[in-house]
Amino acid sequence: MRFCIGPVLPMKLRHISLAVLIPWGALHGVAAHAAEATGMTASVNAQWLSKLPFEDRQDFEDARRGLVARFPDAPVRMADGRVAWDFGAFAFERDALAPPSVNPSLWRQAQLNNEAGLFKVSDRVYQVRGADLSNMNIIEGDTGIIVMDPLIVAETARAGLDLYYAHRPRKPVVALIYTHSHVDHFGGAKGVVTEADVRAGKVRVIAPAGFTPGGRERERAGRQRDEPACEVHVRLDIAQERDRAGRCRTRERHVARNGQPRRPDRIHREADRDAAGRRARYRVPAHPGTEAPAEMNMYFPQFRMLCAAENATHTQHNILTLRGAPVRDAKAWSNYLAQTLQRYGSRTDVLIGQHHWPTWGSSRIMEFLADQRDMYAFLNDQTLRLMNQGLTPMDIADTLKTLPEPLARKWYARDYYGSVSHNVRAIYQRYLGFYDGNPAHLNPLPPVQSAKRTIEWMGGAQAVLEKAREAFAQGDYRWVAQIGNELVFADPGNQEARELQASALEQLGYQSENATWRNAYLSGAQELRVGVARGATTGTASPDLVRALTVPHFFDYLAVRLNADKAAGKAFVLNWSFPDLQQRYAMTLRNSALTWLPDTQAPQPTASISLDKSTLDRISLKQLSLQDAVRDGSVRISGDATAVSSLFAMLDTFDADFSIVTPR
Repeated sequence: MRFCIGPVLPMKLRHISLAVLIPWGALHGVAAHAAEATGMTASVNAQWLSKLPFEDRQDFEDARRGLVARFPDAPVRMADGRVAWDFGAFAFERDALAPPSVNPSLWRQAQLNNEAGLFKVSDRVYQVRGADLSNMNIIEGDTGIIVMDPLIVAETARAGLDLYYAHRPRKPVVALIYTHSHVDHFGGAKGVVTEADVRAGKVRVIAPAGFTPGGRERERAGRQRDEPACEVHVRLDIAQERDRAGRCRTRERHVARNGQPRRPDRIHREADRDAAGRRARYRVPAHPGTEAPAEMNMYFPQFRMLCAAENATHTQHNILTLRGAPVRDAKAWSNYLAQTLQRYGSRTDVLIGQHHWPTWGSSRIMEFLADQRDMYAFLNDQTLRLMNQGLTPMDIADTLKTLPEPLARKWYARDYYGSVSHNVRAIYQRYLGFYDGNPAHLNPLPPVQSAKRTIEWMGGAQAVLEKAREAFAQGDYRWVAQIGNELVFADPGNQEARELQASALEQLGYQSENATWRNAYLSGAQELRVGVARGATTGTASPDLVRALTVPHFFDYLAVRLNADKAAGKAFVLNWSFPDLQQRYAMTLRNSALTWLPDTQAPQPTASISLDKSTLDRISLKQLSLQDAVRDGSVRISGDATAVSSLFAMLDTFDADFSIVTPR
């Protein structure tokens, strides 16, 4: 049985890495398929230098302010010797000028994210940056320290805490805070605390209401293949390391060793907390449904410090991630920022977040929060305005090409992670769904059939190829990518078409200011040239995360995996009992649908199953088979045992290594 966190697996994840690809071979002499930037791309990228205020160096001053110590040059390693984080992998970003194959705005953000080490934010407040995707903040109280968001893996979290202890008193960790429910903010918990200390009450674990270590936490689990093309930077922070051979290694490969130590105390509304002595008291306004389903800001009155979690960062954030997630509420996001500004803006001297560098000074902080508030309000309200004028998603994206001035020239509003283009389409989707009102789009032909007919009507593959090459020579890469896709879907074996489309995607990636767009383009080009790399993706179903999931999570996932064809015509009822949890469930298979109800048992079940949750966890993690569990008595079945085994025989095992830019 293969288990994965959450009931939904957005398979677009595979192409959306936590970092940005660059032509690694071109910069480092590693064999690669990537081409150089064309003259058109180099010219487009050069024009960015006059579009944005590159002379403004305030962010660089802020990113370097308070530096206490850099990390040692040696990589952080796992217990088995694998590299968990290589601090030398990003040295190339320190070059002053961006290469022609990278948008200069994106390159600037990469250089800022490359400021890694231990930083003093203010008295009793320290920040570890550049050791993982997120920041780890450390608050010094009178009796101990609070650790806020312990990165993704235990090894990097431990390295960050060790660096802190090398320069500060060794007070114990007495509180662990998760600002929100994404894995890069809780995955490394065991690097800073032990489960025994948490259970003994020595460490308090605090999280926002609705925090569950599963399901939507997969939103951040971006993936990328091991191949000789590596990252510029993470659109939020640095996210990957490179092994000795120069190959990219995705951080999520190592999450399986870590995870949260236990279910935390939840903050349901704004509340005062006292976790590490009176000098570490703070207020916690809960902001659910913004950047994460469960998220909270924090205000520390004694430090005049505001933590904005991931609701206000040095980039435009996603309303909908390209890797797939529920669409976020831009209006609510803006309203929460307005409340934060009103309540804490004038009372704040420093603002920290879980990505990027701090902002100092009350006036700058209020401007920053106001701009972030206005950004999400603009995206939401202007999309709705144009929707009500009858514009379609792509029409709106083409109309709202950028934010209004002067907001568009603010570095923290640029499209490094989210973008105006895909965010306005996400807002349209939130309110009106996939259908744009044109009945021609209600039931179009599937991609392969449509492509074959389109290419035939256009005079055949060779004629289309010739025109597409002319368009490429003129720098019309968007159109070449679009028509090239039709050529490839009409005939996947047409190598000329594959190479032309790959080249167009590549140049679009080189020009992109948005990190996730760049990676999507370059990953697509690599698939066209070398195919799908088998085994390139891994999930984040760590033992700790699986154990933290509920039985309903498990049942929902079984329902998603049920193969309707295999289940056709079959019907049964299963009663499940978990004595250790004192929980009971009734499950029904009928009409190729698997449903269940809690706190009940069916009067005449086909079979009844009794097991502890720990046994279910071992089966989920493939540490124990169902058959062996029945034999050793850890699973007890009465009634028709074949119904239970037949259920698991009907389940699909998902393989994320499938094609995306070529037909499946």
